Amino acid sequence: MPHDEPSALLMTVEVIHWTALVVMGVVYALRIRWLFRFKGAKDRSAPGQPELTNARKGGMYSLGNVAMPWSMESTRAGKGFAFWISFVVFHLGVVSGIGLAFVSTIAPGALQIPVVAWIVGGTIAAAFLVAIYRLLRRLFRPVMRLISSPDDYFSLIMLTVWFAVGVATQAHIAGASRFASENWLVAYLLLTSFFLLYVPFSKISHYLYYPFSRWWIGKALGHRGSFPYSRA
Repeated sequence: MPHDEPSALLMTVEVIHWTALVVMGVVYALRIRWLFRFKGAKDRSAPGQPELTNARKGGMYSLGNVAMPWSMESTRAGKGFAFWISFVVFHLGVVSGIGLAFVSTIAPGALQIPVVAWIVGGTIAAAFLVAIYRLLRRLFRPVMRLISSPDDYFSLIMLTVWFAVGVATQAHIAGASRFASENWLVAYLLLTSFFLLYVPFSKISHYLYYPFSRWWIGKALGHRGSFPYSRA
């Protein structure tokens, strides 16, 4: 088990970590405020199929689209259910990684509970494997190379490293590795702090715009009668 008393270095890194969170929160608050400054346009077309769907139904369905692989554009485009599973694992790994970063500074004892340690560590490890697959796919598929920017490569490489360090950090906190060292936690919190500052200005911030974009496209298509999709 790791030592319960954090070193001066770790406490300093924790302060940096929480400061980065505050900075990210301020940036996001300003962006959301900016988004709400735009008045939503009203669709002037006539309702398409009011007996089947409407703007509200389309918007709600569009918001939940990510949880319905049979309806997602990427899955229906021929990538299959396995691609959706990798998508879910990758994003669950991100959630677990963020949880690891913050819980380790508040209640590290919770991460020492065996079932919690296995779930967090296993999810991050699975996400690490998916991240490697995504990086190779972006590097070797011509179509992916064509649409990739330097930010895509940088973000994905950094996330891959972050997942790897996260697995080692969880093992350190749970005392499950003979190579356990506080340095893993220090490195992990520094990487997380970097992401907290970097993400709002990178393409990873797409998740901030996701609810807005999905709601408006679903609302527009629902009003016009073409969403949700009908088998007919």
